[in-house]
This record gives sequence, C-alpha cells and structure tokens, in this order.
Amino acid sequence: MTQLELNFKDSQRPKHAVVSLSGGMDSSTLLLRCLNEFETVTALSFDYGQKHKVELKRARALVDYLKRNGHNVTFQVITLYGLVELLDSALVEGGEEVPEGHYAAENMKATVVPNRNKIFASITQAVALSVANRTEEQTSIALGIHSGDHDIYPDCRQEFRDADDKAFREGNWDAERVGYYTPYLKGDKFTILQDGEILCKKLGIDFDEVYARTNTSYKPTPEGWSDYKSASSVERVEAFIKLGRPDPVQYADETGPVDFETAKIYVEQVLSEFEEENFKNKIRNNKFFKL
Repeated sequence: MTQLELNFKDSQRPKHAVVSLSGGMDSSTLLLRCLNEFETVTALSFDYGQKHKVELKRARALVDYLKRNGHNVTFQVITLYGLVELLDSALVEGGEEVPEGHYAAENMKATVVPNRNKIFASITQAVALSVANRTEEQTSIALGIHSGDHDIYPDCRQEFRDADDKAFREGNWDAERVGYYTPYLKGDKFTILQDGEILCKKLGIDFDEVYARTNTSYKPTPEGWSDYKSASSVERVEAFIKLGRPDPVQYADETGPVDFETAKIYVEQVLSEFEEENFKNKIRNNKFFKL
C-alpha cells in the first residue's frame, strides 16, 4: 500500500474506483481486482492517436465479456482529437518506427509519449472527483503502474504520482475524497499475471478468455495480432514464460501468424543476450577484472 492509498481511514475505505484501462494486461488485471474489491467500477480508455489502437478494441471486448459474466463496469473511451499531430513519439501515428529489443535499451526512449500519463491523470482525477461528489463517498483512482515501468517512463514513478497528487489537491475543492489505488507498485508483470490467475477464479471467469482480450504489443499487425519483438511484447512473453502457461493472444511476424513457442524462443534469446551484455558491462566497470 502506497502513501497515497493511506489518505483514507479504515472506516472510510472507498466504495468506488475509477480505473485507467489501456487495454493492456496490467490495467486489465487491475480492472479485475477492482471488481473484486469495490462496489462500483468506472473504466476509462484513451484514444490519443496511438498506432496500437487495437488496445481500445480489446478493452471494450474485455468489458463486454465481464458484463456477460455478471460483472458491471461503466466504460468510456476518451477521444483526444487533434493531439496526435502535435505529439513526438514512436507510439503515435506519423511517428518513427517502434524500436525492437529489451526495454533497457537506450532506443526505447522513443516510445515515451510526452506527458501522456499526466494528461490521462488529469482526466481520471476529474472523473473520480465527480463520482465522489455525486455519491458523497470516498473514491479511488486505480492505476496499474508497477516496478517494471522502467526509468525511461518517469511519469510512472511514485515521485511523479506524489507531485501530481499534491497539485490535484491544491487545485480542487473536496479533493480529500479521492485517493490512489496502486496495488502493483512493487510488483512486475509476472506478479500481476499471478494475481490475474487468482482473480479469475474468484470472479468465476476464464483466464484465457480474459487475457486474449488484452493487447501489450506496440507493433500489432493490421489484423490485431501481436508482435513478439518490441520491448512491451518481450516483457509480456517473459511474464507468461515465468507463469508456465502459453499466452492466449495470437502472435505474428513478417511470415504471418506464429505459435507462442516461436515467440518464447525469440524472447528467451533476447533475455539471454541482455543478461550477457549486463555481465560484460559489470566486468568492464570493475577495475580489477578485464575480459
């Protein structure tokens, strides 16, 4: 539990949650957790001109699946018209090619969308405060940020969240009715998937049906199939490898659809090379050893 989650006394635990739902596996798992822990859940997705717009379709498909299985979610896509032409990022339409490789690589900075999470946070805060004022009850903003949200994404750090929360409270009446819910802050994609398995059982839903309705790929095909070479996909495949079960999404490369085993072999090679390079760098930086 983070400092921001401690805004409420135990007797004032929030009944309502507003979830920032990207359509990826982290926020989708968070949505399940909120359904398990809150009385009402509102999910917001954002269309900001991202190339991987399939994530919005997956978010809606997941909400529809949950509703068919007896779980009520208020869902809204927030469309930010005109923003894409002004943003400089590989992730938006018209941007440079999305790089491949491990997230730690320097070129992954190209996947940063300037101030994206601040834009999303402001809208989510406004909705959460509106829910709190309308119900006169405490409301949580639920975010799927985790320790694997790397240094290249400073707006995923707790320091940013603390500063943003302070600005929100300075700029709004009754802001004390709103707090943050970030259960995965100290976890990673693997621990999130583990939680997803548990939550699916608690909610009476099928794990594969849920995660087939998520997208983590920054380079999906026109058919909506996931690549397995961009950094976000590498991280996702790694999590499923650790979990010991195949990913239910369809993967593809330049040859067409491929099975999970193909993606797994590629990612294991990337991770091996990354670990080897890290080891070499440690030796290079140690004055007592030389290669």
